[in-house]
Amino acid sequence: MSLQRGYTYLLVLFIVALLGASLPIAGEMWATAKQREREADLLIAGDAIRRAIASYYTSGPAQYPPKLEDLIKDPRFPEVRRHLRQLYTDPFSGTTEWVLINSPRGGIMGVASASEDAPLKRTGFQGADQVFEAQALRLKDKLRYRDYEFIYDPAMGRVVR
Repeated sequence: MSLQRGYTYLLVLFIVALLGASLPIAGEMWATAKQREREADLLIAGDAIRRAIASYYTSGPAQYPPKLEDLIKDPRFPEVRRHLRQLYTDPFSGTTEWVLINSPRGGIMGVASASEDAPLKRTGFQGADQVFEAQALRLKDKLRYRDYEFIYDPAMGRVVR
């Protein structure tokens, strides 16, 4: 009878050790999944802001917005005109404080995340974000989320970068 209890005890110890060894792997998988989710959110928010800047630029006098808040309520018109419903948060900082990319002619032509973390995604970008693949090849292990610049360039006639 005590021999069976000894085997059961060893089995329980083995299972506890196995679970303990698998916890770091599960934690790493969860962290990677969370980072991929934030990357996807960054691409969505950055593209929305880029498109809002394009809308602002093309809907009135050809100029960039002086501040991001002007995308929510365009002060150039007497009626309420919105290019964005809200200011998106940077998924990596959790704030609406983006790195602003200023146009040489004045105003904000794009935004970027302030994060210096290295991105997981380096290929498979769609549309205007395809330029990020070239940046990943060029910068290799020095690539940061900060390098993903969401810019509207009217010379290209579409949203770029």
